[in-house]
Amino acid sequence: MTDTPDDLTLTRSGLQASGTGRVLLIACGALAREILALRDLNGWDHLDLACLPAILHNHPERITGAVRAAVDKHRATHERICVVYADCGTGGQLQAACAEMGVEMIEGPHCYAFFEGVEAFADKGEVTAFYLTDFLVRQFDAFVWKPLGLDRHPELREMYFGNYETLVYQAQTDDAALTALARDHAARLGLRFERRLTGYGDLATAMERWAVAGR
Repeated sequence: MTDTPDDLTLTRSGLQASGTGRVLLIACGALAREILALRDLNGWDHLDLACLPAILHNHPERITGAVRAAVDKHRATHERICVVYADCGTGGQLQAACAEMGVEMIEGPHCYAFFEGVEAFADKGEVTAFYLTDFLVRQFDAFVWKPLGLDRHPELREMYFGNYETLVYQAQTDDAALTALARDHAARLGLRFERRLTGYGDLATAMERWAVAGR
């Protein structure tokens, strides 16, 4: 079993590949815990993981270049590379880059969609929901509250969140403490609270496909 770095490290630095395993997954640091949990649970020892800093979540214009650099860095060390990012606000640029580089990426507009299931998420058509995952519940201040300046100017809350109605917590794990924390975040934003136990969703399906193909 792999020790997962703390959230601060995953946010700022990411995770270096171990160098073992034929298939390398290049992922967002916000997904490290889930990917490692699925790998260890299923005994997919031939899957290696490298994570880019999760804070790129707040700078989508930097994601495509960072993924390109990571693929180039690891081409010689692994037989196959897969990218565990959805579009994540890149406007199709990441998908185009992955196609050009000949690497597969997970489907969906963002992680909220693939955790819930891309088709199910699209069918809901929710436009007034603000989503958090396990990682974002733990790192709410670093990814939402402080970057938006709400720690200094809470009066901006209505400007940012006035068109939202519900905070939806997509729970990957059944954790009462995280649920309570997510509920607190909803109250801070003045939103109704909803919890959905999604588990790993399409992430598990994609990883199983890559694991089987890479044996």
